[in-house]
Amino acid sequence: MSNSLQFKGYALTGKLTYSSASSVHRLTKRRFADLSNWSDLKVIEFKPKNFQPEDIEIAITHCGVCGSDLHTLKQGWGESKLPLIAGHEIVGTVMRVGDKVTEFKPGDRVGVGAQIGACLSCKRCNANYENYCPKQIDTYNAEYPDGVVTQGGYATAIRAHERFVFAIPDNLESRHAASMLCAGLTVFSPLTTNGAGPGKTVGVIGIGGLGHYAVLFAKALGAEVYAFTHDASKVKDIKQMGADHVINTSEQKDFAKGLSGEFDIIISTLDSYSPQTPLADFLSMLVVHGKFITVGLPDANNPLPPIHPFDLMSSGALLGGSHIGSKKECVEMLQLAAKKGVKPWIEELPMKEVGKALRGLGDNKVRYRYVLTQDLV
Repeated sequence: MSNSLQFKGYALTGKLTYSSASSVHRLTKRRFADLSNWSDLKVIEFKPKNFQPEDIEIAITHCGVCGSDLHTLKQGWGESKLPLIAGHEIVGTVMRVGDKVTEFKPGDRVGVGAQIGACLSCKRCNANYENYCPKQIDTYNAEYPDGVVTQGGYATAIRAHERFVFAIPDNLESRHAASMLCAGLTVFSPLTTNGAGPGKTVGVIGIGGLGHYAVLFAKALGAEVYAFTHDASKVKDIKQMGADHVINTSEQKDFAKGLSGEFDIIISTLDSYSPQTPLADFLSMLVVHGKFITVGLPDANNPLPPIHPFDLMSSGALLGGSHIGSKKECVEMLQLAAKKGVKPWIEELPMKEVGKALRGLGDNKVRYRYVLTQDLV
C-alpha cells in the first residue's frame, strides 16, 4: 500500500445465508442468497493488488453505477466474493506509476472500465481482443493469479495494469467520461465492429443506461437510428438524445410489420427476457445478413426466449453477442465523444448514497446513469 493513498470503499459485507433450490442455473451453484441487505454497503479498508512495474495507482474521483453491479451484489450471476466493493466505471487521477509504465505519469486524468486483467500473451490479446481473453479478470469480484480479490470503484483508489487504463481527453468531463467506460464501450464496440455509420440503419432495443449510449454513439457515427422502448415516459427524452424514430412497443404491438428488412444492425440492451419477448419480430426487421447483437446480460437463470431456425434463415440473420470492448476501442470511443460533444444523461450523487443509486437503478428510476462522486477523502 502506498504512503499517500488509503484503500477503502463501500462494500457488501458479512456472510450470505442460503436456502436450497431444486433447479437453478449452474452459475448460481444451486443456492439462493438472502438478499435483504444487498444495497446496505459499509465502509471497509481493503488490500489492493500487489504493485507491479506495469501498474498505475489511481485516486478515484468518480464512479458510475452499472447494472452489472446490481446483478453481482444480488448474486444474480452466482455467489459473490465477500466483502465486495462493486463499481467499474472509474475516473481518477494518476498518483503513482511503475518503472515500466510508458503511457501515463502522475497527475494524468484516466479511467478504468469493467476489465482489469488478461494474460496479454494469447492470440486474442495480441490482436486487440483482450476483452475476450480466456484468462480475463473483472475489475471486481474476481481474483488475480496470486489470490488477491479484485475490488471496484466505489472506493478511494485502485491499482491497474496500464493496458487497462485509458487517458481521458481534456475536453471530456470526468462525470461524463465515467459511465462511458462500461456502458458506452459495451455498445460502441458492436456498433463499430459491425459497421454503424452513414448509410446504415441501427435499431436499439431498451433505452436505459446502455441503450441511451447506443443512441448517442450511433448518431455520432452517422447512422439512422430507431429506438424501441416500452416506456412512454422516455419517448420525449429519446427524441432529445437524437433518435430519428422512436417506437413505443407497448402501444405499437405490430411494430415489426412496417419495418421488415430495414435494419443493418440491431443492438439489444435488454437486461431480462420473458418467453413473450418478440425476438422473432426483431430478427424479421434485419436486412439480408443483418446482425442482431445482444449486450445486455440477465441473471444466470434468465436465457434468451426460444426462436426457430426459420427466424434466422429467412434473411440469413446473424445472432450474436458482444463483451465490453478493447482498449483500442475505448480510446477511439473517448476521442469520438470529445470530438462530437457526446454527453450522457446522468444523475450525480455522493458516493455515500450508493445504496440509493443501486435501489434507484433496480426500480428503473434513473435517467439514465448514476455517477458517484468521491466523498471518502
